[in-house]
Amino acid sequence: MNNERKVRGEESENEAEFSEERRFFLKQSVAVAGLSLLPVPFVSAASGSENSIENPQPVRVSLNINGTKHRLSIDPRTTLLDLLREQLALTGTKKGCDFGQCGACTVHVNGKRTLSCLSFAIMQQGKKVHTIESLAKNGALHPLQQAFIKHDGFQCGYCTPGQIMSGVSCIREKKAGSAGEIQEYMSGNLCRCGAYPNIVNAIMEVNNSGSQV
Repeated sequence: MNNERKVRGEESENEAEFSEERRFFLKQSVAVAGLSLLPVPFVSAASGSENSIENPQPVRVSLNINGTKHRLSIDPRTTLLDLLREQLALTGTKKGCDFGQCGACTVHVNGKRTLSCLSFAIMQQGKKVHTIESLAKNGALHPLQQAFIKHDGFQCGYCTPGQIMSGVSCIREKKAGSAGEIQEYMSGNLCRCGAYPNIVNAIMEVNNSGSQV
């Protein structure tokens, strides 16, 4: 009987401890959720920090863009896309949805396709970034650029830089073995003009030609 009471007592203590932890967790969650809904100036004032989240201190970065090193002072919140367009005048990379949904901002980081609108510029230190401007060499278009022209792979042209950068990655990663495989790989790059069949044909031709991409 005593052992049974002891066991029940321990179970009650465990339940009470669990309930207390749960109440604490819920209080913290509500507090955080409430704080996230407050206006930024109020949060900044409440923090008592001289450097508010509205005006953070600039940071110095050294970036390798298209084979050229750039030393810059930037807002730490700057995206790679905004850095390329606004500070380096590399406007070939397009700002479409700005939410990583359309693929117009696609660049290569260390050889891998990357959505520059979702990447902070400060995170690219020590990496090699290549944009659409890096593909043509000595005035000669890249094979995939030539194929896009030949197959009419663009109309308005806005999505074209991102399509080409993804297309190059598609070939390099050996994902261009069939039309279906290309379509799957390129599904993150949207074309409002509907030039998808021509884009697939351009990628297939370059892949089958064995051209160096």
